Amino acid sequence: MTPVQQALIILLLPLFSAAVIALFLRRQGALASAVSVTTAAVIAGLSLGLIFGGDRFTASMEWMQLGSLSISLGIKFDDLAGLMLFVVSVVGFFIHLFSTGYMKDDPARARYFGGLSIFMFSMLGIVLADNLFMMFIFWELVGFSSYLLIGHWHEKQSASDAAKKAFIVNRVGDFGFLLGIILCYWSYGTVNLTALGEIHQTGGMLYSRLLPLLLFCGAVGKSAQMPLQVWLPDAMEGPTPVSALIHAATMVAAGIYMLCRIEVLMVPDALTVIMWVGTATALYAAMCAIVQSDIKKVLAYSTLSQLGYMVAAFGLGSTMVEQGGQEMLIAAGVGAAMFHLTTHAFFKGLLFLGSGSVIMGCHHEQDIFKMGGLWKKMPLTFITFTIGVLAIIGMPGLAGFFSKDAILLLAYQNNPTVFGILAFTAVLTAFYMVRMWKLVFFGSTRAEGAAHAHESGFSMTLPLIVLAGLALAGGYAGVYGKIAGSLAHLVPHSETAHTTILLTSLAVLLVGALGAWFFYENAARDTLEKKFSGAFRGLTALKESFDSLYDYYVAKVQQRFAMLLNFLEQIFLAGLIIRGFSGLVGLFGLGARALHVGSIHAYVYWFLLGVVALWALTSGLF
Repeated sequence: MTPVQQALIILLLPLFSAAVIALFLRRQGALASAVSVTTAAVIAGLSLGLIFGGDRFTASMEWMQLGSLSISLGIKFDDLAGLMLFVVSVVGFFIHLFSTGYMKDDPARARYFGGLSIFMFSMLGIVLADNLFMMFIFWELVGFSSYLLIGHWHEKQSASDAAKKAFIVNRVGDFGFLLGIILCYWSYGTVNLTALGEIHQTGGMLYSRLLPLLLFCGAVGKSAQMPLQVWLPDAMEGPTPVSALIHAATMVAAGIYMLCRIEVLMVPDALTVIMWVGTATALYAAMCAIVQSDIKKVLAYSTLSQLGYMVAAFGLGSTMVEQGGQEMLIAAGVGAAMFHLTTHAFFKGLLFLGSGSVIMGCHHEQDIFKMGGLWKKMPLTFITFTIGVLAIIGMPGLAGFFSKDAILLLAYQNNPTVFGILAFTAVLTAFYMVRMWKLVFFGSTRAEGAAHAHESGFSMTLPLIVLAGLALAGGYAGVYGKIAGSLAHLVPHSETAHTTILLTSLAVLLVGALGAWFFYENAARDTLEKKFSGAFRGLTALKESFDSLYDYYVAKVQQRFAMLLNFLEQIFLAGLIIRGFSGLVGLFGLGARALHVGSIHAYVYWFLLGVVALWALTSGLF
């Protein structure tokens, strides 16, 4: 089997799985889950073989010809695609496995696993696409499949609303992405990623600010950056494994991956905008997480913040490094963003699955103020969840420490202001994560569900153990370098700044973690609300501000504009044009019918009048 055939099998297997489930297994949940999980396992195995096999290749075929426009379907498998493929396939498999336990009593689990398979197909298509048109096709399929999965429990109004909200908000960003693809084709005559790289190398780029910013709109939607971040917290209405797969490890990371794919199109001004959007998102989301009480929504805002870190890292761009006694410019933004994307997939996937284990153990309770004392009742979940918490807050030696420090180093070298904001965001990250960890696992139980909590089964704890191992070791050069290949050399590093960044990391970790540990009480009410109600109300208002603004816009602007258009349609289109013309035709019909009098003498007169009129016209009298 050639590498191209292997990649095609990886891409098409989940589509086959989804088709089998949809056509034959809609009422057989157990069998549907077995098919989906087995398919995910085969995909993971084939992906590892492709990644570590060493083959890097491109292959394409023409799919559609529309005049001079040729749309191709192809595969571009390089180190960047290999790294993303590892995240999607390996983390995706363990989330599939976790789902077998989490969704075992769900009456619609066949539909759920079919949705997982179609999502895997869509995500793998983005990873392997060799051109922007193909990427956009799978980009929209990802939006469709995420809509299905977020709204899995569609009988709940909140889940149905969340699915629609995610779908609509993503369409806003995707419209800009589509305009960027069209502009790219108009500017360069191609959207093939390899061809764009060759044009860049030969100095043929037009260096437009508009093009990369339009393409960035796609990342703003998918990766939930400001101002389109409002869909992600609401998307927690879906099953917890969906939150882990879509909103931690894969779909929200697609925007970062796309930016790294089109890095050759970036210009300094566009990178500056991207950097500040990511920085603002990181800070905003971290502040919102402090006042959340839902365990999944705390992690959702954490995801927003970490995605902001990645976007800011990409926007920080290139930097100078010393190698072999010579200074050279490297795409450190791509290296730092992809490094954090990978480690984040490990520890955030672990945290989301750990939260799912907690929710199941507490009989579907999600309020952290109704938990407490779970470390004794769920020891394995506690240990693995603790590793995830330590990784995200930057404990030295864990995966998150290395990738977060790479971003802080890049900011320290390129923009001190951004460095200060991201360092403060890291303090907030440690603060709200330790807050959640303490309230969930320590103290006394504060509700009936927590009092009867129990450890999850093997299918749910095995993924926690594996992801905990990746969260422990995934940041080391020997492990990450093996997966990432040449991308590992793009991760920024500096011997001179190493001490500064290390001390900064330790300081923000201690300030945030110890501050939360000593400030929060194990009580049924938020300590911040009790002691500093003004700050609590302010942060709550900040969290709700974007939704309030959009609600105002829809109700006061968009709805009234729609009513105006409806009025104009009723008056002009339906009234004057449609009914007016129909009235004229009716009048003409009445007049024509009046001429049919049934008298041959009248018809002869009309015939002679017509002959005279025809003669006058043909003779040029008129």
